[in-house]
Amino acid sequence: MSAATSPSERRVSARIGAISESATLAVDAKAKALKAAGRPVIGFGAGEPDFPTPGYIVEAAVEACRNPKYHRYTPAGGLPELKAAIAEKTLRDSGYEVDASQILVTNGGKQAIYEAFAAILDPGDEVIVPAPYWTTYPESIRLAGGVPVEVVADETTGYRVSVEQLEAARTERTKVVLFVSPSNPTGAVYSEAEAEAIGRWAVEHGLWVLTDEIYEHLVYGDAKFTSLPTIVPELRDKCIVVNGVAKTYAMTGWRVGWIVGPKDVVKAATNLQSHATSNVSNVAQVAALAAVSGNLDAVAEMRTAFDRRRQTIVRMLNEIDGVLCPEPEGAFYAYPSVKELLGKEIRGKRPATAVELAALILDEAEVAVVPGEAFGTPGYLRLSYALGDDDLVEGVSRLQKLLGEAKA
Repeated sequence: MSAATSPSERRVSARIGAISESATLAVDAKAKALKAAGRPVIGFGAGEPDFPTPGYIVEAAVEACRNPKYHRYTPAGGLPELKAAIAEKTLRDSGYEVDASQILVTNGGKQAIYEAFAAILDPGDEVIVPAPYWTTYPESIRLAGGVPVEVVADETTGYRVSVEQLEAARTERTKVVLFVSPSNPTGAVYSEAEAEAIGRWAVEHGLWVLTDEIYEHLVYGDAKFTSLPTIVPELRDKCIVVNGVAKTYAMTGWRVGWIVGPKDVVKAATNLQSHATSNVSNVAQVAALAAVSGNLDAVAEMRTAFDRRRQTIVRMLNEIDGVLCPEPEGAFYAYPSVKELLGKEIRGKRPATAVELAALILDEAEVAVVPGEAFGTPGYLRLSYALGDDDLVEGVSRLQKLLGEAKA
């Protein structure tokens, strides 16, 4: 768009026109379209459990549909009973004691992230974003008027950034540091000592922290989930926690997330939501109430399956020459480096980027993966292992066959 274009000639605002499409959703949509057209595509793109939502949660929603109480507007910030249950769940799962007035129920985690940034950022404020990052973070920051500042970690550190890296990125404009553990897209999990060091560094410099805890229950082996405001209590007045039911309870389509934070920030974000969307669907909120009030048996079963698939996908990916895949400790993603494959000939083509390699893989092997460029780090691929065991083995076997043909 030309700078000389008059306002009446601009069809899409510069602010919205600058937003990129979600790469992960785009890959998933393309895979589903090819499947619908009859092609045997196996998709590793979407970050959602392949399990159905537990039955008791569905039944709670069915009952809510029949209750006229839920046929009307409810408070924009969330059902009072759900906010109280989220406070109890937060104490149970992370040892963080909060009041219901510190909670805002949102339409999924994405709305929570955007509204949190919108509530605390002014134009030009900088947010330190560890990369590889989930595609939505920088877009939400920009939409809220902020400036994402990337700090890159690679496979040599298990995709974890250090305090030294964060300090090197800090400027007088820095207001927030983003902290995500377990991580999407890498599955990296920070140790308690590493998390505490980052939290204390943020306190020392008066920074806000936005921490995304959506994968809190999906950790494997000796790894442990750590909640920053629990281990660094001094941080609580400048800490916003984002969470939701999507990953823990296989409820990605129900669209219920939440913000936990200081009362003034939560009130500001609630005011924003009151004009943007008003209340989250009451039926979905009642389902979320059943989820967070119940036990964690369902997630334990899912975690066992994810752990099995995690070990399988890492082993099979590392059997491919030119692929290096660290073992993820959390979430349900593998993030292998494919840098050694770039530029090599594969079925008559020489992909120079992970974007080109992912396109080649889809065309030749009918396997959908997301290129690392979508997460701020060229030369990598993200594969979600939240799909059935048979599909996982078949999909990676196709990768082994195709990529095994690579030659200089």
